[in-house]
Amino acid sequence: MSADGATEVVAALRERGWTVATAESLTAGLVAATLADVPGASAVLRGGVVVYATELKHSLADVPVEVLETHGAVSADTARALAVGAARRCGADVGIGLTGVAGPDRQEGVAVGTVHVGICVPDRQPWSVELALSGDRREIRERACGAALALVTDAARASGTDAGEGWQR
Repeated sequence: MSADGATEVVAALRERGWTVATAESLTAGLVAATLADVPGASAVLRGGVVVYATELKHSLADVPVEVLETHGAVSADTARALAVGAARRCGADVGIGLTGVAGPDRQEGVAVGTVHVGICVPDRQPWSVELALSGDRREIRERACGAALALVTDAARASGTDAGEGWQR
């Protein structure tokens, strides 16, 4: 994600009067750090949790144990639950949840480069997007971060319940 892209996210959130929080697995705090690089980010960034270990997805981000047992740590359901948990735990309007496999090996049978980004915004059901990214670990993590921030920018700029509709899968 470029500095300009992160600046757009902060501006879009400020325009809506929304705050944001993250629950990040494969990106390990990269989304929150990218936002924090933007001057004025403190007006929108509430905080975030790094939930790299599966059990922390439940204990720190409120992902239901049933979701983890039924769908696995790398799934759309987990990404949505991470987003909701991040927003709730940090008292934010918007939640971003990321989970995926950066490699070099598959995880729980899930291919390297598979990423799920969950988003929740006010007055809309949480949604998620599945991405198939290529590259090494760093590139996959950076691309996942960029996709997450683009989703939030689009959601903040959408009107009412249209947020995320072009991305929904």
